[in-house]
Amino acid sequence: MPGQAARPINPTLWTLTAGRAPELSRDLPSRCDVVVIGGGFTGLTAALHLARAGRSVTILEAGQLGAGASGMNAGFVVPNFAKADPATVRRKLSRDKADALLSLVGSGADEVFATIAEANISCDAAQTGWLQPAYGEDMAQILRQRAKDWAELGRPVEFLDAGAIRGETGMGIYSGALLDHSGGTIHPLNYLYGLARAVTQRGGVIRENSRVDSVKRDGGGWCVGLTGHEIEADTVLLATNAFTDGIAARMGKTGVPLRVYQVATKPIDAETVARIAPHRRPVGDTRSNLFTYRLDRDDRLISGGMAINPIGAFERVGRAVVDRLASELRLPRHPGIEIVWTGTAIMTPDFLPRLYRFGEGFFGGIGCNGRGIAMTAQLGRTLARLALGEPLESLPIPLQSSRPLPFHRFMPLVASLALAHARFEDWRTGRR
Repeated sequence: MPGQAARPINPTLWTLTAGRAPELSRDLPSRCDVVVIGGGFTGLTAALHLARAGRSVTILEAGQLGAGASGMNAGFVVPNFAKADPATVRRKLSRDKADALLSLVGSGADEVFATIAEANISCDAAQTGWLQPAYGEDMAQILRQRAKDWAELGRPVEFLDAGAIRGETGMGIYSGALLDHSGGTIHPLNYLYGLARAVTQRGGVIRENSRVDSVKRDGGGWCVGLTGHEIEADTVLLATNAFTDGIAARMGKTGVPLRVYQVATKPIDAETVARIAPHRRPVGDTRSNLFTYRLDRDDRLISGGMAINPIGAFERVGRAVVDRLASELRLPRHPGIEIVWTGTAIMTPDFLPRLYRFGEGFFGGIGCNGRGIAMTAQLGRTLARLALGEPLESLPIPLQSSRPLPFHRFMPLVASLALAHARFEDWRTGRR
């Protein structure tokens, strides 16, 4: 019973280096306790917690595992917010709610690495820490306070001075850095495959190429319809991230989609590795036109970027990203491109994660905002708590109404204009 318009998984560094994909079910039940729509990190994490709690769970993935953001990212495990900090969260929420959300987000990387250990997932997991270098003295002061705030919440976060971050990156342009010792890197596709195996080992059913056509109220529960089949469930969880077709539009149109290009270079030499990443820590600085890099297990450099003009962007951005790596890191030779791939991230208007309720027993979660791996671990766990009947007021992520953003179709243009402005601001900061 194949579904409609399945999303194939496109070539990435991860498809080239992944282990064997898990064997999944071809059959579907007619009834289960919980249906999870979306087989990415969020959906599979929720399913794993539910299966551990003894619930029967079915995961319906419209394409193949890894065809969405969970298989297209760069493998950074970053346990904080992309565009917010503890002080910002406390201004937006009551103190109790803010501290609960901060605790959840701050422990996101620990949750990922604990799951990897518990489920014995082989995914090049390296909890080496995560570095956020400060571009400019003003940003250094912001990161100094941010590190202090996270440390006061009990997180293993510290501020490094300019000399220390130069030793970590070999770069002399930074005024300091935030170091979160709980962050790190993984092979995201192998992590996804490992989550899927853990779910099926506990009796969960995962079905690829199974696009959901409808979710309708049926007595006290729900009827989930897909081509040629229906499943009755007490609870439905929507975990479709940025997708906007069919049922996924209920969530996908509530945020701003960002097309991100990821690039892996050819392996670099050991001497350069020792200079730019002596502790193999992933890096993401504070520039508006973000500069990031990490190493994979074979010492390829992985970085990414966005395009102002989407026409011809695939090859153009790939070359630009590697040229930037070579220039900023002062590489002794141009490393060349191994592979370029692209995926879609989504940003919520307030840069915070969100829970949605589409009806009694029908919930969704979204809002990783560029922190997909660590945040999805906590979103999935929180959605599972909802499905297990925990009261809404006890949950650390605010419940909101799912209103589509006005003029959602024009958001890619808005993102392009924002990127152009960001590059100008970085240039101006550099001149100062």
